[in-house]
Amino acid sequence: MSANQLALEQQSTAASDLDLEADVLVIGGGPAGCWAAHNAAVQGVRVVLVDKGYCGSSGATASGGTTVWYIPNAEQRETAFVGRQALGGFLSERSWMERVLDRTHTNLYELANWGYPFPSDEQGKPYYSSLQQGAEYMRLMRKQVKKVGVQILDHCPALELLVDTEGAVAGAAGVRRQVGDRWQVRAKAVVIATGGCAFLSKALGCNVLTGDGYLMAAEVGATLSGMEFSNVYGLTPAWASVTKGAYYRWATFTYEDGTEIECGNFHERAAIIAKALLNQPVYCSLDQTPEQARVWMRTIQHNFFLPFDRIGIDPFTQRFPITLRLEGTVRGTGGIQIVDDSCATSVPGLYAVGDAATRELVAGGHSGGGSINAAWAMSSGYWAGEAAGKYAKALGNRATQRQVRGIGGAGIRSQSSQTIAPQEIIRAVQAEVLPYDRNLFRTEEGLNDSLERLHSLWREIRSAVAANDQALLSAREAAAMVATARWMYSTALVRRESRGMHKRQDYPEQDPKQQYRLLSGGLDHVWVKPDQQFASKELVRL
Repeated sequence: MSANQLALEQQSTAASDLDLEADVLVIGGGPAGCWAAHNAAVQGVRVVLVDKGYCGSSGATASGGTTVWYIPNAEQRETAFVGRQALGGFLSERSWMERVLDRTHTNLYELANWGYPFPSDEQGKPYYSSLQQGAEYMRLMRKQVKKVGVQILDHCPALELLVDTEGAVAGAAGVRRQVGDRWQVRAKAVVIATGGCAFLSKALGCNVLTGDGYLMAAEVGATLSGMEFSNVYGLTPAWASVTKGAYYRWATFTYEDGTEIECGNFHERAAIIAKALLNQPVYCSLDQTPEQARVWMRTIQHNFFLPFDRIGIDPFTQRFPITLRLEGTVRGTGGIQIVDDSCATSVPGLYAVGDAATRELVAGGHSGGGSINAAWAMSSGYWAGEAAGKYAKALGNRATQRQVRGIGGAGIRSQSSQTIAPQEIIRAVQAEVLPYDRNLFRTEEGLNDSLERLHSLWREIRSAVAANDQALLSAREAAAMVATARWMYSTALVRRESRGMHKRQDYPEQDPKQQYRLLSGGLDHVWVKPDQQFASKELVRL
C-alpha cells in the first residue's frame, strides 16, 4: 500500500469529517460500480468508490447471484436478438445488443482469469452463463478493485452531487454511517452505479436500492428514460425475500381449496397470480420438477432453498403460500438516460451504469432477473470507467481549483424549518406502488389517483429537511422513492398502450404509432416527452 493510500485509510477511520480529492468517483459498489472503478483505475487515475453498504456484500447480486446473457454462437445470437426485440416492444437497438454481448464475453473470460469458480457444463467446459455464486463474484470484484488502487469507502451513502460554476458534476457528498459524520469527494468525473429502486419491498438484496442515483442525477439536470417499465414483481414464498423465479417453471399453483390455477406462459404468470392474490391466498408446489433435476438445483441456487430449510418444508412435495414482491426498476429497464457509447449522461462529468441507467438500449421494455441486466452491468461499468478516466485526464489539474457546491434539495435544503418524518413518507409511497391493482394493473384513473397523492408527498418533503444528521439518509431515500414513483407513473400515464412489461388495462394492445421511448425528468414539475432522436432511427416496425 502506498503512503497516499495509507493516509486515506487512516483518514477514513478518523472521527472527523472526511474531505478527499479524486479523478473519478464511483457511487455504488455493485457489479457495475466495481467494473467502472476497476477500468478507471487501470488507466492510472485516482479513483474513490463509495458504497451505501459494504462493497462486495450489499446489493441484489451479492445476495442472490445471477445468470448472465452470454451467447458466443452467432446463430444463437441472431435468434436471441429477434426474440429480445419482440419481447421488449421493439425499443432496443441491435448495435447495443451486439456490443453488450461482445463486451460481456470478454469480461467473463477476465473473471475466469481472476479466479471466479465457474461451474462446468456437460462437456466439462466453464459454464460462463452462471454467476450464481453472487457473494464470491462480488468478493472477487472487491479484491480486484482494491488491487488496482481504488480507495473504497464502505457504509458511506452519497446524498448529493457537487457541481462547479458551469454546472458540470464535480464530486459528491454524503454521510459516514458508522462514524456519524459527513464525507465529501471532489472529483473530475462521477459514475452513478447506485442501482434501481425496489421501494424497500423486502425483495432479497434490495434494501439499499431506493432510487438515490435517479434523484441525484435529476437534481443536476439529467434526463430519465423508460421509467414506465418499472413494475416487475418477483415470486417468493410468503414469509421470505428470495425472488429467484427460474425453478417455478416446474410449479403447480393452487387456490387455498386445492383448485389448480392455469398460469399460461412464463411471462403471463405474475399477472395471473397477482389477480388471484387480490382475492385470496395462493399456494405453490414444485411437484413437477424432474427427479434428476432436484439434486443439481440445490448446487446451482442453494439460497433458493434456505427459506424452506429453515422452517422444514420440502417444496417438491409440500404446498407453501406465495406472494409477489415489487422489484421495480431493479428488474425493470428504466433509468438515467445515456447519450453515447461511453454511458455518459447529458450532464458534463456524469456517467450512469447498471440498473441506475436505462437498459432500453439492450432490453427495450422488458427485462428480468439477472441475464441481460447482469451483462449490461459489467459492460456499461467497463465503458463508463474507461470514459470517466479519459475525461478526468483531459480536465487536468485545473479541475482541482474549481469552486463547487452541493446541489441536493429535498430532505437536505429547504427554506422551511419543518422536519421530515421519513418513515411516514416511505409508507405512503409504498401504498401507491406496491399494490398490484395500482402498479401492475394500470389504468388512467388509478395512475392519476396515485399521482395526486405522490405530488402532494413531494411538496411535503420538498418543503422540509431532515431533523438531524442521523435522519439524513432516510430522508433522502424517502425523497428518492417519491421522485421515482412520480416519474414511473407520469410516463405510464402518457404511454397509452401495453408494451413490454408496461400493461394498461384500458389500453391492452400494443400501438405501432407509439414505438418510441419516453423521456422524463423534473422535480417540482415532472415532464414527459417522446425521445425524438430514437424515433428518427431505422427501427424494426410492427
